Amino acid sequence: MNKKDTKILLVDDEPDIIEIVGYNLKNAGYQVFTANNGKEAILQAEKHLPHLIILDVMMPIMDGIETCEALRGDPKFTETIITFLTARGEDYSQFAGFSAGADDYITKPIKPKLLVSKVKALLRRYREIKNDGVEITLGNLIINREEYKVKNDGVVINLPKKEFELLALLASKPNKVFKREDILNQVWGNDVIVGGRTIDVHIRKLREKIGENFLKTVKGVGYKFEFL
Repeated sequence: MNKKDTKILLVDDEPDIIEIVGYNLKNAGYQVFTANNGKEAILQAEKHLPHLIILDVMMPIMDGIETCEALRGDPKFTETIITFLTARGEDYSQFAGFSAGADDYITKPIKPKLLVSKVKALLRRYREIKNDGVEITLGNLIINREEYKVKNDGVVINLPKKEFELLALLASKPNKVFKREDILNQVWGNDVIVGGRTIDVHIRKLREKIGENFLKTVKGVGYKFEFL
């Protein structure tokens, strides 16, 4: 994905943010589209299919949380990176944003050059991920979902089925926060009753086997596979 082909949708109800941030992103070589509220953002997203959406939380008509949830409910935007831009540093904003399906958040005020660097990092980490449906490659970690094999730095790691499925799920969308209920449904299924500590135990065992740095806990929400 070349920079000139990368489309970014910037959504904020503050004209100064749109002007300053938009200018710097365009100056960095990206295609930039803008919207002033959530409803307009959805229309623009459907029209342009952006690779990255920078979404303000507090907006009139339709706020960022509602907008993110609506976008994530559309299969066209499953792989789209959504990053919140918010002046609120409270845990609520982060919790609500991750629960709605956001990949990351940026706290205002932020210097434009720093924001551009953040955008580059977000886009770079997604370009570096190889996920062909069978094999997921994240740096030196290779997960083969067909053979149920995991290699880290060339060393084969044997995992029980549920640990493997949990790792494969989180690694399928690096840096996305998976809610606990979604993990339970996708790994254990609706028909299987398991305790609330089941995920925690499996995460602990995975950390022991593949290292502490990959799997991160997002308090009050769930877990994510961190790939920088």
